[in-house]
Amino acid sequence: MSDSPRPRRVPKTVTVARTESITRDLVRVHFSGAELEPLAYTDHYVKILFPPAGADYRWPFDPEELRETLPREQWPVTRTYTIRSYDPARGELAIDFVVHGDSGLAGPWAATVQPGESIGFLGPGGGWRPNPDADVHLLVGDESALPAIAAALEQLPDGARALVFAEVADASAHVPLRVMPGVEVQWVHRDEVPAADSKGNGAGHGSAYGRGLVSAVRAADWPDGVVEAFVHGNADMIRDLRRYLFLERQVPRERASISGYWRSGQNEDAWQAGKRDFNAQMERDEADRAAPQSVR
Repeated sequence: MSDSPRPRRVPKTVTVARTESITRDLVRVHFSGAELEPLAYTDHYVKILFPPAGADYRWPFDPEELRETLPREQWPVTRTYTIRSYDPARGELAIDFVVHGDSGLAGPWAATVQPGESIGFLGPGGGWRPNPDADVHLLVGDESALPAIAAALEQLPDGARALVFAEVADASAHVPLRVMPGVEVQWVHRDEVPAADSKGNGAGHGSAYGRGLVSAVRAADWPDGVVEAFVHGNADMIRDLRRYLFLERQVPRERASISGYWRSGQNEDAWQAGKRDFNAQMERDEADRAAPQSVR
């Protein structure tokens, strides 16, 4: 095992070129920068570096140096966002931000940022795109996964078959998607999902986020042929759908990209700190459910 230190990650600098309102609560920010380049995958993401509230520094800064010299509450804050698209003609990268008033850090920033302002990010990461060998592409997610779902639809060849289940707050939050013959889109609105009882009983898990999505996927007719699944978004939702896809529908794991982007009641820092344990417990639960039950 090598004892060499991990290579220092150098952030990229991008400049806000323009912004546009996509829906009532969704702002698309277009960035330009000399280090931007075409994207190989449809699930690329970046980790944007924000100064915390009240910080006396702005971009550019060295995040590692600040972590070595400042108290923890003054460290830069990282927020992960999926890239919506890259426009080679303009040399621009687009990222969608959900805005809920003054809540959060990235949303209010996106709602007020002006062209010409610069910011830094780490990445991009990612490594999934639709496999043309699949007979059916099952694309499932909430607002956090919609950029990747939209990008995947734009890469599908004419005639490809796709089933899309997209969860948003209500009908006003629908985003434009490339829908061609063979592509079916079912929008799931959280404001129409029946509430769970005090024990979390109801459609799926107890959180309002993802329960309707789980129900919609389970209620749909299962397609014939080789199914490839892309399921991203709320962690409790993906836990429930992993069980359904892997244990009930026997989707091969190599045919699925499934990941929890976030979890209800936790900010990104808390979720990332506990994500490994959450995933490990999820895999143990799946193994227990798949194991033959002993006869007494």
